Amino acid sequence: MRSWGNPDRSFKPRANGITMVMDKGLGIGAFKDLLSLAANHIDFIKLGFGTLAITPEEVTRQKLAMAKEYGVHLYPGGTFFEVAYLEKKNNAYLQWLKVLGFEWVEISSGIVDYDQSERQSLIQSAIKEQFHVITEIGKKQAGSTTELSSLVHQFSKDLDAGASYVIVEGRETGENIGIYNKQGEVDTSYVKQVLQMIDNNKCIWETPKKGQQVTLMELAGCNVNLGNIAPADALSVEALRQGLRADTLTLWRDYT
Repeated sequence: MRSWGNPDRSFKPRANGITMVMDKGLGIGAFKDLLSLAANHIDFIKLGFGTLAITPEEVTRQKLAMAKEYGVHLYPGGTFFEVAYLEKKNNAYLQWLKVLGFEWVEISSGIVDYDQSERQSLIQSAIKEQFHVITEIGKKQAGSTTELSSLVHQFSKDLDAGASYVIVEGRETGENIGIYNKQGEVDTSYVKQVLQMIDNNKCIWETPKKGQQVTLMELAGCNVNLGNIAPADALSVEALRQGLRADTLTLWRDYT
């Protein structure tokens, strides 16, 4: 009940306060259980990495149908797009996704490198095929970081090209990459600077760990966009947003 929660928490359908859950191989039963329990608090489910390629198509179609029924957007991970790009099959990949029934696609550069004009062209090509596009900034190599100016520049260029959201890379581990050190702690100084220079409503921060989720909420509010949430943590993250967990209870309420 909202009377017990945070009055500032946004409702679905929403443009910010996005929660993106990562599906690394849920079966139909587990997928349905997740949606029946937490769909009101999930906006996107990402099929992690290239798992779509090795998932039976009938299972994928069932997941798409269920996600649509529950008002959740399902899309494949950006690594799969990069595989298609390396094999010079990115156009065929988009057509296949369209046949399956996907409406969203992620374009990332965790492994491959595009020049600016090519990245823009890839985004616009997907949009031309009637996809909504989510891009991702950051490399997947351990220890990799993105200079502040580069992140802000790329973020702006991706939105200008038509991307709906831009993800900041954090992987499924949330350690020793991007805004995280080897212990998974957030570089708060860096994040604060980014928040001053971008439209945070369009940014999705990959935050697989509870401490990271709490820190981003402390820095950007309950309606910060969070991604790579484990399926089992979907309600836990919403509880954090609502101030229904000790870590954020006093962030949204004043008991003095």
